[in-house]
Amino acid sequence: MTLALSDSGNDRIAMGANMPPEEKTPFDLIVEQIDDLYGEARNFASDGFKIASQEQADEIDKLDKALLKAQQDADELREAEKKPHDDAAKAVQAKFNPYVQKDKGKTYIARASLKALLTAWRVEQHRIADEKAKAAREAAEAERKAAEEALRASCGDLVAREQAEQMLDSAKQAEKVASKATKAATTGTGLKPKWVATMTDQRAAVAAMWKQNPQAFLDLAQTLAEQAVRAGARKIDGFEIKEEKVAI
Repeated sequence: MTLALSDSGNDRIAMGANMPPEEKTPFDLIVEQIDDLYGEARNFASDGFKIASQEQADEIDKLDKALLKAQQDADELREAEKKPHDDAAKAVQAKFNPYVQKDKGKTYIARASLKALLTAWRVEQHRIADEKAKAAREAAEAERKAAEEALRASCGDLVAREQAEQMLDSAKQAEKVASKATKAATTGTGLKPKWVATMTDQRAAVAAMWKQNPQAFLDLAQTLAEQAVRAGARKIDGFEIKEEKVAI
């Protein structure tokens, strides 16, 4: 790669101005060149400077082109230095991808299959345990109601009162059993909650999300409009499309 020198007239940009060129790496040379060009650009683009003559415009245009060439040379050097690392990384990735690539590698595919089996099994076990817990709660509630009714009906009957008290103790034990069953049905299930949003009404969904984050919609609309204009569109509802001139 040949590093171009600036043709802006600044002698400081010549390679080797500060030290013998043979002692500098290509990176040193391009950095020195860009730094000098940047310094020249900074002299122009500061303190409200405006071009006052064609000569100044030509000088700035030359500086701009020198910066572009230096940028291209630096990019070329960067790509050359990076390529062996990229190639090595791609080789490593290609070697491991069949096994660990997200959603495609063997480990992901196998685990997804196993998770489906486990999910079905655990959901069914959770359903069974939940039904048992519900039945235990209903039975305990029925016992408590029966005991309370027996207490009310035992007025003046000591034996009946004792029996009602026993029924109430039994109901309390049943409630403890139901509580344990409920805890067992809701902990250690191997399942975790996952909330999923499924769009059922596009208009209502867009209206709701617009209220939540209107800027995201505006940014998306602007991006789509810019893509359409680059593709040739010259009229888009809600947008003013006009031609502007920029320096090349």
